[in-house]
Amino acid sequence: MNAIAVVFMLLMLPSLTPGCRQLHADRLVPLAIAVVMVLPMAGVAAQPQPPLRDLASARGIAVGTAVAAGPLRDNESYRDRLGAEFGSVTPEDALKWSAVEPARGQYDFTDADRIVDFAVQHGQAVRGHTLVWHLSLPEWLTGGGFGVTELRGILKTHIETVLTRYRGRIAVWDIANEVLAEDGTLRRGFWLDRLGPDYLAEAFRWARAADPQARLYLNEYGAEHAGAKADGLRALVRDLKAQGVPIDGVGFQTHVRSSTSLSELGDVMRHFAQLGVDVAITELDVRVPLPADAVSLGRQAEVYAHAARVCLSAPRCRSITVWGFTDAVSWIPDYYFGYGAATLLDATLAAKPAYHRLTCALAAAPTRRCLWQVA
Repeated sequence: MNAIAVVFMLLMLPSLTPGCRQLHADRLVPLAIAVVMVLPMAGVAAQPQPPLRDLASARGIAVGTAVAAGPLRDNESYRDRLGAEFGSVTPEDALKWSAVEPARGQYDFTDADRIVDFAVQHGQAVRGHTLVWHLSLPEWLTGGGFGVTELRGILKTHIETVLTRYRGRIAVWDIANEVLAEDGTLRRGFWLDRLGPDYLAEAFRWARAADPQARLYLNEYGAEHAGAKADGLRALVRDLKAQGVPIDGVGFQTHVRSSTSLSELGDVMRHFAQLGVDVAITELDVRVPLPADAVSLGRQAEVYAHAARVCLSAPRCRSITVWGFTDAVSWIPDYYFGYGAATLLDATLAAKPAYHRLTCALAAAPTRRCLWQVA
């Protein structure tokens, strides 16, 4: 007799046995859940939990994670879980300009190569992050006093050098990152102030020439809900497409609190798909107030699950990437005072409710594991 049958019999018990009518549903349901949890230990074989990457692949999307170079190098448990669970990896910092070219013309791809090599060995795709950003720029670049023509050449060389090195090994690139202000206009910053708005179209064109097979994305935060930023991003993509700029997709970072509603994300994604570009959730994490409690972790779990359901239902949504998968390696506590516990696994790599709810959202059909974890 399987677990489902036992649960059904328990729930039907009051109607089947008159002498047990004093048993109430509020007592039987917890009992039924307990039976489902105990049956595998009593000799009923439990099906193994598929990894996230397999569940996502079966639904036609990829699930990935940002990867920190230090733990990948030094922590075997981190490496094992990374290789087993995820179908895609994003170098968290290793491909940012200050990391790969700390001095002009002197490149250091040590950490980036380690991440890409690991991904190739484990059958994982790589998302390149990021080529054009107003942050993580080396001092030689920001303080160099370069004129427009020379600076434009430096940017072109950087894009060509990095994409050419990883041509055929990195399939998707965040070409430009966080280019919009909160009101939806182009963000004032290093590139816009020195090169004007054309830098963005040129960056995509240079990237396409360097690797014609790579998928080229514009990556942005704060556009997950309707408003000025989402409107500005849509207008920007529409304008770039009208110019013939080779933009293939838009990434929604989705750094949110556990109290955040993502109820508008599906509609926002559909609007971009209508422009003829792919969409992806690229940096998902869900921070909670510390110390984390069962209520906040439950809310966090639902946000993760909802994000997965949105991607599964939105046209042209290709992937979900979480920004780190363990609380032991997370940027949140350093940037959001009083918040943390933002990832799928705790600091010991034990699965949190968010992990289980995400597996259930990705599963093609309910499983016994989901039966009790979602109940």
